Amino acid sequence: MAHYAIGDLQGCLNEFEALLAEIGFTPGRDTLWLTGDLINRGPASLAVLRLVKHYDACMSTVLGNHDLHLLAMAYGYAKPKRGDTVGDILAAPDRTLLLDWLRAQPLLIRTPQYLLAHAGIWPQWDADTATARAADIEHALQTNPEDYFAHMYGNRPLQDTAPAGSHDARRFATNAFTRMRAVTLAGDIDFDFKSTLGQLPANLRPWFAHAQRVPLAETVVFGHWSALGLYRGHGVLALDTGAVWGGSLTAANLDTGEIIQVPGQNRRAPV
Repeated sequence: MAHYAIGDLQGCLNEFEALLAEIGFTPGRDTLWLTGDLINRGPASLAVLRLVKHYDACMSTVLGNHDLHLLAMAYGYAKPKRGDTVGDILAAPDRTLLLDWLRAQPLLIRTPQYLLAHAGIWPQWDADTATARAADIEHALQTNPEDYFAHMYGNRPLQDTAPAGSHDARRFATNAFTRMRAVTLAGDIDFDFKSTLGQLPANLRPWFAHAQRVPLAETVVFGHWSALGLYRGHGVLALDTGAVWGGSLTAANLDTGEIIQVPGQNRRAPV
């Protein structure tokens, strides 16, 4: 029995199936974590979503920003963006089953050794705080998704200052869990920087290396930051290696530390 984590799929079905074959993944024996962004920008979003849902007894995912964008579109609170490839999901005969399943997925998965989130954990949160913030959003998604999506979009607040359970607090937590890469020296979340660590401006720090970061006992496994690529250090494991942009799709054996990759088959430029 092995436990794997795989980076952002973004509709890359061929790469996903090739990587599952490469690691010899066996449902019922092995388990798999996915870093979110199952869909969008790649060529087979519907097929990927159906596959992961079919194996949800042994495959677990967190929600990414593209997953939430799809759900917001389905609820009428977002419009398609340039480069979106989710129309087949919205037109599928099993649309309701797929979207209800997706909406039920968590923002955070926690074990004694690991925290799994799409983009990361806000530097000033300990594991208990992160768990509580994720649970609040998950409850909102299940009990009143219309209200949640009506207030989800936006970049403010830039720091974790809003009262817990408020729309502003949920928006900030959503951004931290699903959109974050860098944080300013003053402690504001930054939404503009998307490049490599070597290109990081002097006024920014990666969220996982910020001076205000609370030490965590768990290793944080995340994706989202494709320009960062495979990264191990500062108590994190980053797994988005840009398969949808022609990079690679990466799996990590969380029991042994082994890294396995297959090449991406797309050659499109990031949007």
